[in-house]
Amino acid sequence: MSINPDPISSHRLMFITHPTPRYTETEEVDMVLEGGCSWIQLRMKEAISLQTATAVSLRCQTHAPKAILCINDHVDIALACGASAVHVGKKDLSPDEIRMHIQKAKRPVPFWIGATANTFEDIQLAVRKGASYIGLGPYRFTETKKQLSPVLGLNGYRKIINQCRDEGIEIPIFAIGGIELPDVKLLMNTGITGIAVSGAILRSTDPIIETQRFLNEIMIN
Repeated sequence: MSINPDPISSHRLMFITHPTPRYTETEEVDMVLEGGCSWIQLRMKEAISLQTATAVSLRCQTHAPKAILCINDHVDIALACGASAVHVGKKDLSPDEIRMHIQKAKRPVPFWIGATANTFEDIQLAVRKGASYIGLGPYRFTETKKQLSPVLGLNGYRKIINQCRDEGIEIPIFAIGGIELPDVKLLMNTGITGIAVSGAILRSTDPIIETQRFLNEIMIN
């Protein structure tokens, strides 16, 4: 079984917003878009705001080139603000349930559904349920999530990617969880599609330049 929903696989860096004392979500998005990132996930775990989602959506739609906006967890917000994707955790609505919401809303395609995975079995289930791509992790411990699955490390990624190849699963897979710039080459060599980053960019002196560094490191590997 294989799913390869272009153009998701051509967007190799996903930036995930994270609340900080330094920047608002919209400021974060402005910086990474200027740095060249073309895939944004709006993650507001405590209280998602339709107003913020709409503002971010407008930024993504009017940016040249147009960027993909993914909303974390909330399919209703994703549909209302004009996002291109929604990402769900293992305890949220399943991809096939989300697909029903999309069909009822008569949302124009394409609309992508990301699923969180920590094991090969998670990926198999997500593919059966109709996921468009996988966020596989965590790579290492991260403070952006309160409930963390077992850390995978490089060996975990290699093992799971090889299992996917053996089973003919070609769904795009993105590494996530505590990833720093020096990790990118090692992770890309495991065969993953791309990287999802939050803190490493936001903690940097210049998030615009750090975004460019991540993109450059991904593209040369």
